[in-house]
Amino acid sequence: MNSKLSGMIVLTATLLAPDGRAQKLTYPTTRQVDLVENYHGTQVADPYRWLEDDRSDETAAWVKAQNEVTFGYLSQIPFRENILDDLEKAYNYPKYSAPRQKGGYFYFYKNDGLQNQSVLYRVPQDRPDATPEVVLDPNKLSADGTTRLTVFTLSKNGDYAVCGFSKGGSDWQEFQVMDTKTLKMLPDKVEWVKVSGAAWQGDGFYYSRYPKPDGSALAAKNENHQVFYHKVGTAQSADQLIFEDAGNPQRFHTVSTTEDELYAALYVSDRGKGKDGNGLWVMKKGETKFTPVVEEITNFSYGLVENVAGGFLIETNADAPNSKVMRYEIVSKSWKPFLPEKPEPLVGIGTAGGKIFANYSKDVTTRVQVYSHEGVFENEVELPGLGSAGGFGGEKDDTFVFYTYTSFNYPPTIFRYDLSTRQSSVFREPEVNFTPTDYETKQVFYPSKDGTKIPAFIVYKKGLKLDGSNPTILYGYGGFNISLTPAFSPTRIPFLDQGGVFVQANLRGGSEYGETWHEQGMKLKKQNVFDDFIAAAEYLIQEKYTSPGRLALQGGSNGGLLVGAVMNQRPELFKVAFPAVGVMDMLRFHKFTIGWNWIADYGSSDNAEEFAAQIKYSPLHNIRQGGQYPATLITTADHDDRVVPAHSFKYAAELQAKAGASSTNPLLIRIDTNSGHGASNTKKALETTADIYAFMFKNMGLIWKTGK
Repeated sequence: MNSKLSGMIVLTATLLAPDGRAQKLTYPTTRQVDLVENYHGTQVADPYRWLEDDRSDETAAWVKAQNEVTFGYLSQIPFRENILDDLEKAYNYPKYSAPRQKGGYFYFYKNDGLQNQSVLYRVPQDRPDATPEVVLDPNKLSADGTTRLTVFTLSKNGDYAVCGFSKGGSDWQEFQVMDTKTLKMLPDKVEWVKVSGAAWQGDGFYYSRYPKPDGSALAAKNENHQVFYHKVGTAQSADQLIFEDAGNPQRFHTVSTTEDELYAALYVSDRGKGKDGNGLWVMKKGETKFTPVVEEITNFSYGLVENVAGGFLIETNADAPNSKVMRYEIVSKSWKPFLPEKPEPLVGIGTAGGKIFANYSKDVTTRVQVYSHEGVFENEVELPGLGSAGGFGGEKDDTFVFYTYTSFNYPPTIFRYDLSTRQSSVFREPEVNFTPTDYETKQVFYPSKDGTKIPAFIVYKKGLKLDGSNPTILYGYGGFNISLTPAFSPTRIPFLDQGGVFVQANLRGGSEYGETWHEQGMKLKKQNVFDDFIAAAEYLIQEKYTSPGRLALQGGSNGGLLVGAVMNQRPELFKVAFPAVGVMDMLRFHKFTIGWNWIADYGSSDNAEEFAAQIKYSPLHNIRQGGQYPATLITTADHDDRVVPAHSFKYAAELQAKAGASSTNPLLIRIDTNSGHGASNTKKALETTADIYAFMFKNMGLIWKTGK
């Protein structure tokens, strides 16, 4: 054992099993260092700073010791394997993506059922019933199936494709080029790509990358985002540097191109300085410099929808919290209204066949309206119900588009929308063993602490009794202008069949009601998000869907922060907590990888006023000595280079040290290997979900019944 660990002791907590018998659980005690930092006159201890070093032997030994305790505990749950079996059965059906049309082929992804990665196929457009041809099978790229295909972008004529690969769940990507005539990879390799797609123009493509990191590739701060142009058939060393801004190292620089490849659009954001919007620059083919459309970076966002004669259609929330589309004239540099702001947020724009598809959200459900290129409303797409629809994109000469519709009790179904008849038809239905009429979804609106009405979806099997006894998962996110929309999950069905209730709360900080809703959960107003989540729990208890002894709270990433903050503030409301890959150290998140990007939503501890707000809710810094906390299963992974696992490591160490002896509930951390911010393959995703359900049922004193 590493000499640094020679002083390790164990902390023993007495737990009560569901049957009342006492059981012992021992936690590794984490070495503490005497490290205190001064934040604007406030002294803040950071005794577990050493856990931030993901390459040290001591950190590796700590991870091993924690996993031994956690998996030892989980392995004793008698119905754990039964849950995994049920999840595999529920998940084991073919899953398809909507096809994309290019170069005479339909390209689509398919997962036979339990494959670790979906396989990319194609069929000729004139023979859609032909036997699909395998284009690329990521399952063959690594022994454990954790190498993912992250990008597949075809050139304009479809002769080449940029293929992006991620290993072990990392956000780092490597780009390669495929000759789609032979389906063989060319020698081209582009490394250290992050926060980037591939934008074709001519015989090459634009991409964004960082310099090779100094130190840990999974934890080092990422700065100086550069745009390059890669010509097919050349080495990366020959790539042309198109844009960089070394004077502003914490900016994102990404490029897209218009369908005709006449223009490249450069997006510049400055979120490290707390600005939530972006600048927009364009460069005509043949030119060598970008010219500004919007030069100053503010809190307003701008996205190029399409180039039209003499100008561009641009989606923006400038002076329009619900967003609108404007026409920008290139010569006069003037702006004209195109699609005005509506009471419902505009959440997406697509173009195809000379039409514009505007995706609006009404009470967190999709409405799609079709407009001409002159901005004249033509019709609304009739959807199967109140749910989520996405797709509605293609090229100017397309006569139809594909889209996918889903809801909580409506498995993802692919539709074909005919542009001339304005009618939708089912293109592919899922072959899932699921009867929608057996389940019920209802949307409720409950009051938060300040009286704001918050929407939430409640999903359960019909026949549910409102007697307070139902095991319930309350899920939330509440941040970064992201909306939690209705969606089907096959792994949720076994839980509902056990009498479970799933609740998805649409908290402030998201985009459910436009930028105003987002702003009410940002920076100094972040406490609103926690209040919204607490109010959801109180509503569910009041309405007797559940009770504190049967309620679990769950969230990941920003949602992990949400769970950590709420279980500190109101631990008595919950029996179980699942903070996943959470931002738990609000004072140091901007020190790692692209964490500085989150300053636009969270603020920064470098700012005295924002620090004063953060220190009040930071999950790591508000754990009470001798506190009584819900049974907690923290989940993270060793290759998470978005929210580095040190957040969860330090949080688990502090929780165990301060509450391990006093708590009658287990306080554990589950650290996956060769996985990242999300599960890196199907097997890992199912195993994690099974452990979550097993941990929840055990700590609620419930038995997972087989054969449900």
